[in-house]
Amino acid sequence: MDAAQRQLNPEFVLNQARYQGAQILLARANFGCGSSREHAPWSLQDYGFRVIIAPSFADIFFNNCFKIGLLPIVLDSAQMDRLFEDVKSTAGYRLTVDLEKQTVITPQNTEFEFEVDAFRKHCLLNGLDEIGLTLQQAEKIKQFEQKRRNEQPWLFV
Repeated sequence: MDAAQRQLNPEFVLNQARYQGAQILLARANFGCGSSREHAPWSLQDYGFRVIIAPSFADIFFNNCFKIGLLPIVLDSAQMDRLFEDVKSTAGYRLTVDLEKQTVITPQNTEFEFEVDAFRKHCLLNGLDEIGLTLQQAEKIKQFEQKRRNEQPWLFV
């Protein structure tokens, strides 16, 4: 059977109407474990998530998130427990993530601070991936290639 034709499982939490269109995924410890390929964060991003909040992440998954512009946020277990309880008990619950200030803000205006590497923050705020970072040096690359062509023309025959 074609997966696109398959009926959605109503028991699966993300198929519930209250979570449709969610851009922030709450998760538990060691999220992404066993997901060492880029496809895991890609699939979450394709689903519509822009942020994942968990007490910890598998290292490779964590790093792959940043490469595609998906923000993984680490909050402690007590904070995560509170968020899960609040989401469960409040229909329409919406969190706000302020990357600039490095805070997760609840509807009650409680703020949870999180850490993010300054370079990764810069890349996320400016929409830069590895290709974008490289293209910022396009003129220097062009100059290098021209110099190389002039100094070693036999490489370009």
